[in-house]
Amino acid sequence: MSWLPNKTNGIPVYKQISNYMESRIMNGEYPSGSTLPSERHLAAELHVNRSTIVSSYDELYAIGLVKRVKGIGTVVSIDNKAGGTFKRIPNWEEYVKSGVFQSNNPLNQQIYKIIQSGDQHINFAIGELSPDLLPIRLMQEVHNSMEISEFLGYEHMQGNMKLREAITSHLKTYRNVETNASSILITSGAQQALHLIIQCLLKPGDSVAIEDPSYAYSLPIFQSAGLKTFLLPIEEEGIDPEQIVSLYKKHRIKMVFLNPIFQNPTGNTMSYERRKKVLEISTQYGIAVVEDDPYSVTGYDNEPIRSLKSMDQDGSVLYISSLSKIISSGLRIGWIVGPQAVIQRLTDAKQQIDFGHPNYPQWIAAQLLSSEGFETHIQHLRIGLKRKRDITLHALQSAFKDNIEYGIPSGGIHLWCKLKEELNEQHLFKECVKNGIVFAPGSTLGSNDRYMRFTYSRVDDHMIEEGIRRFAEVIKPIE
Repeated sequence: MSWLPNKTNGIPVYKQISNYMESRIMNGEYPSGSTLPSERHLAAELHVNRSTIVSSYDELYAIGLVKRVKGIGTVVSIDNKAGGTFKRIPNWEEYVKSGVFQSNNPLNQQIYKIIQSGDQHINFAIGELSPDLLPIRLMQEVHNSMEISEFLGYEHMQGNMKLREAITSHLKTYRNVETNASSILITSGAQQALHLIIQCLLKPGDSVAIEDPSYAYSLPIFQSAGLKTFLLPIEEEGIDPEQIVSLYKKHRIKMVFLNPIFQNPTGNTMSYERRKKVLEISTQYGIAVVEDDPYSVTGYDNEPIRSLKSMDQDGSVLYISSLSKIISSGLRIGWIVGPQAVIQRLTDAKQQIDFGHPNYPQWIAAQLLSSEGFETHIQHLRIGLKRKRDITLHALQSAFKDNIEYGIPSGGIHLWCKLKEELNEQHLFKECVKNGIVFAPGSTLGSNDRYMRFTYSRVDDHMIEEGIRRFAEVIKPIE
């Protein structure tokens, strides 16, 4: 054999050998059924370690060119039925294990399958609004009043101008955020906004900080992007800003992801003093802050809570929100507010992904936000969410007395609970599913298995107590 691997070209030697052997198989030197040289023999011939040949043959096995036969060795195994033409079916099992995009947490995958299966489960797992909280009549009125006379081609890449202007007005009225249409990018919900920020403004190896527990913890996008994530524990008043400083000094974190108002999953709100301190630290160390604010409009006492963005005088906060938790998740309307240079960078990326957001839901959203009935809907939403929270709290207290701990959120849609007894989270989740109830286990959001999130916004009022009763039925035999 005259060919030898090149140990200086940067390509792993085992890969060079597997490519070389693959070419010999495909040109017929080793027909189907023939045996490849033994690992020891080929290693001696190519002047490499036997382990290198083992890795090369593993590669050939992975792509379906060979099989291992006990007592014989590595045997070529390819389909040659089509008149002498080799046929190789793509090894899809290997493909799905590849790629840079990581899979969801297995428990989250189970939750999504359950709620999409059509089976009747009481759903405390997903952050949606129940039918009685949706502005169905208002949406119907808006839909009926629309004339399909607008341009039906591609929308502006940043999003429909009327919608961005409506969001500008909405942010000023309901969130005390001053901005303009050119500083807004419309996204497919808040989740796409997070993906765009991570993929466009950070690079593999960068360090970021996220809350613990948090919705961000459940997203594999941080791992997919090759980022180093560090946790900021949530306390009653939110994260401790001084921990941001510590992480910066140790790891040079570049970005902090926060959900400071009615936080998911704890329901806690960061104190004003801590919010103020976060902004001071951001400008002192040059750390970008990404604020996810889906819930601030839902405060039950109607008292406005100042978001980080509303307090931001220096442009250090990228602000994310959506209509999913206040109008409808199905509209898929989210947005990012930030410096125009950032918005243009993210817009360019979104154009590459989907060529801009669909125009029809944008027209609907623009008219909803501008309608006279929007304020009435928000008041109805706040009252309805508070009612669901109170029913859930009463049901938990009746079923568990002092055996469960929870905070009492003053807005939002989540209740974060901790059982005093040690339980097997996987077993508990499985048994609850059997009993017709599904919830978000604590580990999916970053905490240990004694925690769980009950999202009460999705459940009809008359089913909340029944859902908690079914949950209690599972807990008592375990105890």
